[in-house]
Amino acid sequence: EVQLQASGGGLVQAGGSLRLSCAASGFTLDRYNIGWFRQAPGKKREAVSCIASADGITYYSEVAKGRFAISNDISKNIVYLQMNGLKSEDTSIYYCAAVAYSGYGCLLIENRYRYWGQGTLVTVSS
Repeated sequence: EVQLQASGGGLVQAGGSLRLSCAASGFTLDRYNIGWFRQAPGKKREAVSCIASADGITYYSEVAKGRFAISNDISKNIVYLQMNGLKSEDTSIYYCAAVAYSGYGCLLIENRYRYWGQGTLVTVSS
């Protein structure tokens, strides 16, 4: 059974950092892409970043470029999202999602992902 467990959220002051983790089970990361998405209260879910472990390609949305970094640890089957320079507008529930690798890179498109974790709340105080 494919499962994703997001963790690492919490309360942080503006300008601070957090590292989110997405622990995968039921499949191996080298055959799947992982995407991070977020949803703020009253807003639509938006893409943050993705990684294709099979070819190492990563993408970042505009909200994440220059501040966030996605990485993985294949041996642990975990994908990380390092978030630096956090702003109050980064306050959201962060979700990780998975889809089988399709041959090149990954997509920052929500409906392309098949499996979803439960989310972890990040609150940034100003």
